[in-house]
Amino acid sequence: MPQRAEVVVVGAGLAGLSAATRLADAGIDVSVLEASGHVGGRVASERVDGFVVDRGFQVFNTGYPRAADLDLPALQLGFFERGAVVREDGRVHRVVDPRRRPTGVVGTATTPLGSLREKAALAGFALRAGYAPVARLLRAPETTAEAALRSAGIGDAALQRFLRPFLAGVLLEDELATSSRYVDLLWRSFVRGSTGLPAAGMQAIGEQLAGRLPAGRVRLGTPVRSVGPGAVTTDEGTWTARAVVVATDPSTAARLLPSVDAAAPRRVTTHLHVLPQSPWPSPLLVLGQPGGRVVNTAVVSDAQPRYSPDGRALVSSSTLVPTREAEVRAEIAAAHGVSPSDLEHLTTVSVAEAQPAAVPPLRLRRPVDLGDGLYVCGDHRDTPSIQGAMASGARAARAVLAALGAPTDDRRSG
Repeated sequence: MPQRAEVVVVGAGLAGLSAATRLADAGIDVSVLEASGHVGGRVASERVDGFVVDRGFQVFNTGYPRAADLDLPALQLGFFERGAVVREDGRVHRVVDPRRRPTGVVGTATTPLGSLREKAALAGFALRAGYAPVARLLRAPETTAEAALRSAGIGDAALQRFLRPFLAGVLLEDELATSSRYVDLLWRSFVRGSTGLPAAGMQAIGEQLAGRLPAGRVRLGTPVRSVGPGAVTTDEGTWTARAVVVATDPSTAARLLPSVDAAAPRRVTTHLHVLPQSPWPSPLLVLGQPGGRVVNTAVVSDAQPRYSPDGRALVSSSTLVPTREAEVRAEIAAAHGVSPSDLEHLTTVSVAEAQPAAVPPLRLRRPVDLGDGLYVCGDHRDTPSIQGAMASGARAARAVLAALGAPTDDRRSG
């Protein structure tokens, strides 16, 4: 049956929901059509044998500017400690943020990350990215992340043992070919925020946003076949609208809107294991070693105990290429100092199109208004992150409201 709304949003991921909530707050009649059976898009969770399993190793950073759009206390976040574990020659070294754990200064200073000068260069990079004005970071000469880090005086030891595996788990590439400007922005969020997991899993973020919409405005299991000015075609019929916002994954957006250039070439495979108990005293990311397949591994239930139904430890380990669990079991066990036989394989999650690339030149704030009442948003329009998805959704909503002559709420700009 033909249906109508002032605005139809295609896709109930974080970008689409961010746009839809702003539109609804402004009094716009908005409907969201989602092909899958859940909200949140690529930020999804499920339960496996009682354990909370996210789609890939995902975390939420409170340093993202768009974190202000969420009710963070309601998410009941559990946090990782700022820093990481570096293993070298069988020894464990903890690199921690001295602002949060002053007692860890000595251990961090003695970590094998190069000379004192090189460690000072690493600290200088963190301070510059964390506290320099964003405008200054975006005016800096742009190159690859590796070239910029080396130019800052960071040596091979810190690059190979710490920064490369740490950033690989976020950027989903280990060549550090990502734009230096994006890495600056990313590191800024690490310095200024904390990294955590919602009690109910990462999908709770999308569910919170969807819960702000009037009942019945999100229609799951409704794939969209085509869009055009003022029209959205589904298997059930055609919707008419004054504006259409395409907020799907990059590949689907490029299919529905031929003028849009979008792709998500970065992939990740995450292996989930269970241990009788955690081998660590605090929730820290354990970095992969040079030459290994695992880029990082962590006992996620140390950060968020509710990910485990019974107090056992849930271990999440990621690789950038498709791997079988048997191929990396020994490597994961060694990272945590346990026997491979101690690991009980829970499940493996592979995400082929996990996120867009952000290679130079970084294209921030790509257009969201395509004309003829068509709009597009998603992390492919800003940065490949939760922040980028939500920020682009906010921009799309503002563009729609301006076109419809509706007022905007400047307190939620971003």
